[in-house]
Amino acid sequence: MSGQQGRILLIVSGGIAAYKSLELVRLLRKAGHSVTAVLTEAGARFVTPLSLQALTGAKVYTDLWSLTDESEMGHIELSRAADLLVVAPASADLLARMAAGLAGDLAATVLLATDKPVVVAPAMNVRMWTHAATQANVTTLVARGVRFVGPEAGEMACHEFGPGRMAEPATILAAIDAFFAGGKLAGRHVLVTAGPTHEPIDPVRYIANRSSGKQGFAIAAALAGLGARVSLVSGPVSLPDPAGVRVTRVETAAEMLVAAQAALPADAAVFTAAVADWRVANPAQSKIKKGAGAPALSFAQNPDILATIAAAGPARPGLVVGFAAETDDVAAHATAKRTAKNADWIVANDVRPETGIMGGEHNQVSVFDAAGREDWPAMPKAEVAGRLAARIALALGAAAG
Repeated sequence: MSGQQGRILLIVSGGIAAYKSLELVRLLRKAGHSVTAVLTEAGARFVTPLSLQALTGAKVYTDLWSLTDESEMGHIELSRAADLLVVAPASADLLARMAAGLAGDLAATVLLATDKPVVVAPAMNVRMWTHAATQANVTTLVARGVRFVGPEAGEMACHEFGPGRMAEPATILAAIDAFFAGGKLAGRHVLVTAGPTHEPIDPVRYIANRSSGKQGFAIAAALAGLGARVSLVSGPVSLPDPAGVRVTRVETAAEMLVAAQAALPADAAVFTAAVADWRVANPAQSKIKKGAGAPALSFAQNPDILATIAAAGPARPGLVVGFAAETDDVAAHATAKRTAKNADWIVANDVRPETGIMGGEHNQVSVFDAAGREDWPAMPKAEVAGRLAARIALALGAAAG
């Protein structure tokens, strides 16, 4: 794991997303954290105390009025015994009770009584999440220092689409590990590029690469979670800005280079963007009509953003990390790219269509540096981001030492 081991008090409230709490417990235990669970009455309609107890290896607490529990482990002691409280899923009802300071059940009482940091992973219908009352509660809780992970946008159990899905367990784990890392990148500035670039053919058509931006955005969020000041330069993607990250949105490779150079100086730079290698030399100023036949397009080379910023000079970041998306001979191409671009590391992956990596939620990468090659297993992109952020923090710490 990227941070130190901690004691987690996990509060599971009601909602279909409660099943994800079981996977979260598994990941937390695998990472070395100890977990004690509090299960609300509504949460127990979706997962059982026995399931949580089997995975946590500890007693599950459900009842504020249990005299045995109160004598052995009261609600005050429950919060005192933890390093971090995590609410996953956090229902609209529980967020409202947290904001109002209510204490009608064990979960709300523990949250009101605690003086420990709290992380919440909301999960609810999109209309409930976007309602003014919920947003007011979120604003109140953020002002009190409560940390939010998600929610994510997507299709819900109710067949509606939009923000409200609980963040994936790996994403929540990355946020928890970032908390325990304790700001290892505080005072550091990191530049990240992400997404594709769109190179116009005419006002309505363009050339692009198949990049969703998910890995780059996850890396920016993970770096910010470690305390870094992050400048994210992104091509066109449909992703929300990561919390605490300064985002500059661009369209073309030329615009991305200008924005990346404007963000310097930086202690490190991570180039995940899938930049189009070529652009149309003379894009049409009006829509090319189909009746005119297939257009004869003349191409020009786009600027090489990685090589430009990695070039030796006073503005070069101390650590330059490039990405290589390959469909064959991954190791050979990655090794050659590291040398040709003057990068310190190359993070390479196999993006053949059958891997599902481009646009998907998982990734499998190898890191190439001066010491050789380090292969990572397949994992969610958020977990790749957390692991890479921890590696960057370690490298910058060693450089400072």
